[in-house]
Amino acid sequence: MSGERPSGLAAPDPADWVDRHGDYLLRYALARVRDRSLAEDLVQEALLAALQSLGAYAGRSAERTWLTGILKHKILDHFRRASRQTALDESDEARLEHEELFQREGEWAGHWDRARGPADWRATPADLFERGEFRDALARCLAGLPPRAAAAFTLREMEGLSGEEVCAALGISASNLWVMLHRARMHLRHCVELNWFRRPQS
Repeated sequence: MSGERPSGLAAPDPADWVDRHGDYLLRYALARVRDRSLAEDLVQEALLAALQSLGAYAGRSAERTWLTGILKHKILDHFRRASRQTALDESDEARLEHEELFQREGEWAGHWDRARGPADWRATPADLFERGEFRDALARCLAGLPPRAAAAFTLREMEGLSGEEVCAALGISASNLWVMLHRARMHLRHCVELNWFRRPQS
């Protein structure tokens, strides 16, 4: 019968959701919206939505995966609302270019300044993200991005939405998205290197 829960899987118990999944869901939301109060609100909205759609849960995925999927939709809805309320400020985003990292004169003008260019991270982003201190540094750097640039980066790189989906969510063109992502990546790389790779080692 369609919609039946596979045998051997217990029915989800909403009474246990906060104890079993609350911390994980809060960390997930906080990494994306960087505001604890907002993250808590989004988690509460996700749990309420899960409770309201409990009958539709067929057990095809783990309970945490199901709850996280609902939270993802709440986060996307938040960025949609915020984008409609935030004007696009090119001058604010232009500062993310970090022109000081490039050579300005000579035949290599426009290329990385070797003394100030990117460091060798010597690890994949996925490996680094497993480290709590690195995640904290990244969160601080994301907080320094203008709202739309932060939203574009979060939805594209952290949530894995396609470019078309991000453009639709934020109400921007593909060229706007490309510029936002370029600037966000430039700023985040520079900021993370200052706050993580080049910080004094204990």
